[in-house]
Amino acid sequence: MALAMARDELAEYLIKVFPQVADDFALERVDEESLTMRLLVADRHLRPGGTVSGPSMFALADVCVYAMVLACKGRQALAVTTNCSMDFMRRPDGASDVVAECRLLKLGRTLAVGDVLMYSEGSDKPVARASMTYSLPPEGSAAARMG
Repeated sequence: MALAMARDELAEYLIKVFPQVADDFALERVDEESLTMRLLVADRHLRPGGTVSGPSMFALADVCVYAMVLACKGRQALAVTTNCSMDFMRRPDGASDVVAECRLLKLGRTLAVGDVLMYSEGSDKPVARASMTYSLPPEGSAAARMG
């Protein structure tokens, strides 16, 4: 399947619809199969003890799947998270960015399911894994055409 949005267009759109977190994430790569994004770890992402917080890693996983849906379907500003299951496996290094690899397992008319593995930069051992489900606006609806 060809992408509906290339990397640069997708990165611009994410900044447009979520300017409040534009400094938190960097979209590195997107293709038909997967997407790579990083959480640009700063003090606001750390919890006591110097580890990256769970809510920060949840946000990374959530943005990754949302971005992958956009890359495949086009501008769907009202695609929303309906479910998340997340496993925290190792302590992330608070001095390193968290890099996420995302792939869609299903992309249907009304639902998308994605899987995200997250790593501390420089490590090949995952720190967390998330499975996310998104509800997509009905095709042809005003919500599907937003953006």
